[in-house]
Amino acid sequence: MENETILYDDGVHKCIMFSFDDEEQEESYLAVNQFLIIQNNSGILIDPGSQSAFNEMYDAVERHLGVDKLKYIFYSHQDPDVAGSIAEWSVASTAKIIISGLWSRFMSHYGLMDLERIMPLPDPGAKISFGDNYLQFVPAHFLHSPGNFTLYDSRSKILFSGDIGAAVMPVHDIYKEVHNFDKHLTLLEAFHKRYMAGNHFTKKWVHNVRKYDVDMIAPQHGAIFKGEDVEKFLTWFEGLQCGGDIM
Repeated sequence: MENETILYDDGVHKCIMFSFDDEEQEESYLAVNQFLIIQNNSGILIDPGSQSAFNEMYDAVERHLGVDKLKYIFYSHQDPDVAGSIAEWSVASTAKIIISGLWSRFMSHYGLMDLERIMPLPDPGAKISFGDNYLQFVPAHFLHSPGNFTLYDSRSKILFSGDIGAAVMPVHDIYKEVHNFDKHLTLLEAFHKRYMAGNHFTKKWVHNVRKYDVDMIAPQHGAIFKGEDVEKFLTWFEGLQCGGDIM
């Protein structure tokens, strides 16, 4: 389908990117990506999006896996374009909800009543088994949320980076994969300089990410980074002056 992209598939383990957009403006929009990892008939849904994206996202999960087979739903942070449909997913599935412990008590404001469904992430992060492999929740605090996490999938070697790497793309020029990093950089700069707290935090996150073998970075908004563009982005982000550095 047009708004579905297979990022990884080895016959046992599959990662799918969806692009069910729920934010649109006249000049440009923040293309919204959602992700599903499947292994051994079990799945984890990543940043499933707002209420307006719920029906399309539900149908997609049902088609690829079955909503009843969702084991986890991971929210990188608390924003409505990430977590706005949390109440709907809590009713539609039996999945455990993974989010920073900082935000767990706020989820009732989105309509989530059963807070015992939440697996709160501690600030240092966590590692959980997933099939024959593992998922690593890498701290990304203050980038841009004070309680923020990125997710590394050890089998696909994909880093699901949330708003880190997000691009504001012109409506007339939308693409799913970065092919010209220097051109793409112009779509990253304004967002990252405003929404990231400072270079101290960007350096720390890049230091932690480089502990893992990353083949692809998949942000919640915009295009994915593959191959040599992964290192180009990490190097750029590591040296970025942003937030408190410049305001």
